[in-house]
Amino acid sequence: MSDMTAETDDAGVFTSEDPIELFHEWMALARAKEPEDANAMALATADATGFPDVRMVLLKDADERGFVFYTNLESAKGLELKDNPRAALCFHWKSLRRQVRVRGDVMPVSAEEADAYFATRARDSQIGAWASKQSRPLEGRFELEKQVAVFAAKFGVSRVPRPPHWSGFRLSPKHIEFWRDRPFRLHDRLVFERETPAAEWRTKKLFP
Repeated sequence: MSDMTAETDDAGVFTSEDPIELFHEWMALARAKEPEDANAMALATADATGFPDVRMVLLKDADERGFVFYTNLESAKGLELKDNPRAALCFHWKSLRRQVRVRGDVMPVSAEEADAYFATRARDSQIGAWASKQSRPLEGRFELEKQVAVFAAKFGVSRVPRPPHWSGFRLSPKHIEFWRDRPFRLHDRLVFERETPAAEWRTKKLFP
């Protein structure tokens, strides 16, 4: 299966040869230990010219197909991913002294997936998705609040549908690195790599 299988070290942190399973183990621990937003991750994208950009977003799902997040498709990240559908993620859990880095190709989620997730959002967040022209110039807070009022009145007490400009992306991982802090900066680094989603994972360890 691999160049170097995932080993259980002295602290038992590398417990699986499947990186998605191992990620869920680490995420479960982070949810138990991190004070808030254990699913926060840095999302790095680049525009058509290769100029990079990065921001924090929230992971909403992760399985063997990839890592899912949602956004306004007309935002900076939405437009960058349209032009250059590759991205990188970084989860950093300071209280655990661990991080996970992910790189891969990005594709839109299905309309059915986006609809299902949008339906779980708080109503005010649903209205906010209609009101916000994300990443575009804003004259002042009143302009945003006015748009919120407009759409709140439009939908009244009826169901708020998902805006056509709001959906999700799935990053299909080609590279996943698990990093653990060790004394004197002699950190543990375990990497899983594959060329395609159907390929087997290869593993290797890196110098810190």
